[in-house]
Amino acid sequence: MPDTPPPLLVMRGIAKSFPGVRALDEARLELERGEVHVLLGENGAGKSTLMKILSGACRRDAGEIAIDGVPVALSTPREAQAAGISTIYQEFNLVPHLTVAENICLGREPAVRWGVLSARALHAEAVRVLGALDSPIDPGARVDSLSVAEQQMVEVAKALSVDARIVIMDEPTSALTESEIDQLFAAIDRLTARGAAIIYISHRLQELERIGRRATVMRDGRYIATLPLPAPIPELVRLMANRDVSQAYPARTRTRGDELLRVEDVARAPRLRGVSLTLHRGEILGIAGLMGAGRTELARVIAGADRPDRGRITLHGRVVSLRSPADAIRAGVGLVPEDRKRHGFVPGGSVAANVALPQLRRLGRAGIVDGAAERALATRWIEELRVRTPGPDTPVASLSGGNQQKVVLAKWLAAGADVLIVDEPTRGIDVASKMEIYQLLDRLAASGAGILMISSDLPEVLGMSDRVLAMHLGRITGEFDGARATQAAVLQAALGLAS
Repeated sequence: MPDTPPPLLVMRGIAKSFPGVRALDEARLELERGEVHVLLGENGAGKSTLMKILSGACRRDAGEIAIDGVPVALSTPREAQAAGISTIYQEFNLVPHLTVAENICLGREPAVRWGVLSARALHAEAVRVLGALDSPIDPGARVDSLSVAEQQMVEVAKALSVDARIVIMDEPTSALTESEIDQLFAAIDRLTARGAAIIYISHRLQELERIGRRATVMRDGRYIATLPLPAPIPELVRLMANRDVSQAYPARTRTRGDELLRVEDVARAPRLRGVSLTLHRGEILGIAGLMGAGRTELARVIAGADRPDRGRITLHGRVVSLRSPADAIRAGVGLVPEDRKRHGFVPGGSVAANVALPQLRRLGRAGIVDGAAERALATRWIEELRVRTPGPDTPVASLSGGNQQKVVLAKWLAAGADVLIVDEPTRGIDVASKMEIYQLLDRLAASGAGILMISSDLPEVLGMSDRVLAMHLGRITGEFDGARATQAAVLQAALGLAS
């Protein structure tokens, strides 16, 4: 009887410390050939550090890694790539102004003679790998002309082109629609059918049983358990958070008050075609819709980031002209943007500097900010929102995703925003941090603010909203009572099929 082959990957006893932080302690992971293995844990659980060690981006302090039973060093990304390890990050690692083919072959461009690139060979390689994924994407198209889902497929094609045996996928579906998720899962099936194995990181627990074979749970930098999938979601959440978080959404105790915001026939080419809505004090108004429906464009117009082609915006009963974000801030409007890392905070800045951003004039004189006042303001909101950070001077970029989102919220809470627009407020955030964000939004609305909540997560919209508006192709196509709305009815309106 032949010997059983060793697992494709074994990581055992992995430890890693940063100044003041023990990120990993005796962490471990095993991966079999052809499986999709889900890696679960709250933000800050150590998942990203473990994957950085596997991808060669970070050196371990202790522990061992073996591929096919053979110990490997993986001291650099190049060593990891040579070992057949490829990573698809949540923030795409593509060059926007290059073509699809150029991105797929980046760093491995085929040359003819004397270092001259072969455009024909480049194109042929892209056709080969895109064909293996059954993808219709044009190899000659520039990446910045593609949709998010198409860019995701290009990342998968890059992994396929280097014959990756282990592919790490970090939140691959966070910006995709249901049909796009189906396409991605079909591509994953093709990868695993070739013998590749996937390490799949996601906070969308409902999709795990569709794609995963096993799940490993981490908490506080340690290995907790490995379970076969499907597994009960409450059990997975309990292992991740070490507590019962079965009550996902806070009970509604807020009361709707006077009208705060009125939007009338607002349009902006090419996405907004005439939107009207009202928002009241004490209300969470949910906006549902598919990608491209115009939800983010609506948020940007109300927040003063874009000027409308037509229409009128009324705040506190007065017509306003919001020509810039500064105008909106002065009018009491805050925006938590869809992409917090690009637009929500200053990555190189401290927690204190980011919290104070909307009110620098109040905190300084003659253009000089009072550092003590800035830190005092931040300290108050760090405590209020339970932001996990060593202190107000810590760079925001070093925090977990959930704590970064709390800092963005703290910025507007400290500024006293009456109207808060939150665009995809829990994208890429773990279950326990989501609950804390939900509770913060509920408390803010209960205190008299009005919240416009944009989300692609329909259960989230229905669980949090007092009213729900569905958008399709730049228009409102349905309005629903949040307590009575169903996913089917809202989705039908978002597809433009409402009767």
